[in-house]
Amino acid sequence: MTSTTKFINEFCDIIDSYGGRDKVMKALCYSAKLVAGYHAKHNPDLAKRYAIASSKISGARATLRLIDDIPMIQYALEYGLGDKEPDRIMAMLGVTANIVDLLYYPIEKICWLSEHKIVDVRHADNWDNLNSVFWVLSVYLNLMRTLRNFWLNQEKLNQSHKLTAATNIDTKAMAKHRLELISIVRISLDFVHAASTLPKGYLWGGKLSTFQVGAIGTLSAGLGIYQIFAKRKLNK
Repeated sequence: MTSTTKFINEFCDIIDSYGGRDKVMKALCYSAKLVAGYHAKHNPDLAKRYAIASSKISGARATLRLIDDIPMIQYALEYGLGDKEPDRIMAMLGVTANIVDLLYYPIEKICWLSEHKIVDVRHADNWDNLNSVFWVLSVYLNLMRTLRNFWLNQEKLNQSHKLTAATNIDTKAMAKHRLELISIVRISLDFVHAASTLPKGYLWGGKLSTFQVGAIGTLSAGLGIYQIFAKRKLNK
């Protein structure tokens, strides 16, 4: 099997899953936004076409998220009070993140229904702002959990390094730890993007240009796709 065929097969396996397909669509969405932002002044017509493409793909992703409530409820019920977490801080962050996400999805649905004029929603702008707030909270809590987990794993690796020779350290564990660092970078980018959607006057809400949002989103999506390939390679 050639390397090209192998890559195509792996890529098809990735987009066959919901998470993998969403990351690819995210990459396409923000790449188009990046191009639109880049050509905004020099070629407005081209920028408009790419902006429309970005908007359509973003809308498709939002539509697919309409059924995310059910798996989120299942996950929250299985997670419970975080009894399987390594410490109470991780459990507290996990439970709080689940509560935020359980509230976030219905709010996003209300915004979707309002945007497509399926339901007449009063004060639609307020709902959009609330949606942004919950998005920021969700990403922030996810970032705090990832940072905490990275720090706990770093402590374990440091202890292993003291007890055994460096050559005997589990290379797979080290590779997973490096992937966790990539997660921190990726989620940090998502947080910067999410906070930019807040109303003006809150953090850096409304201060990022289309080009900057496109660049941040494209980089985040690229790191996410890389992580999928890397995790598949580790699990082989």
